[in-house]
Amino acid sequence: MMEVHLFAVQGVCRYKSEDMKADKELREHLVKLMRMGQAYRPASELLQGLQADEAGQVLEQLPYTIWQLLEHLRFTQYDILDFCRNPDYQEPAWPDDYWPPEEAPADQKALDHTLQQIRRDLEEMVQLVQDPKQDLFTPIPHGDGQTLLREAMLVAEHNAYHLEQVVVLRRLLGASF
Repeated sequence: MMEVHLFAVQGVCRYKSEDMKADKELREHLVKLMRMGQAYRPASELLQGLQADEAGQVLEQLPYTIWQLLEHLRFTQYDILDFCRNPDYQEPAWPDDYWPPEEAPADQKALDHTLQQIRRDLEEMVQLVQDPKQDLFTPIPHGDGQTLLREAMLVAEHNAYHLEQVVVLRRLLGASF
């Protein structure tokens, strides 16, 4: 566990240089974790070539389609990002707000928009984590103990979990990777 040493300089707390190095390395590891590609393929590879008709196919005995998984991932990732940066954050209703009722996207444009939003929100979370002014360990003021570190790991874990479900569905539908 990283030991944090702070000392006051003219009334300002600062990290010692070795702690600053550890903080930078931790942020780099979090970014790699969120962007994937370490233990599994990046999302861009896993979702490459996905078409709206494939995303909306219902497979017997499965509770969701690829579209529903992607919309859930998009909504949840945005919710976590909003929680991290919005002091007026309002928690959505679980599970209704987190899972779309529609089994399929309206069209390819809707699917592409969702995929673009997933990438955009992930990069905004990455920027938040990369910002050295953002303390990874201080509890988020409007939360109940959550930290930016925890939320970044939650994004990585949640995205990996559901993207692997998408991979399984795509394979069941005949896609090869």
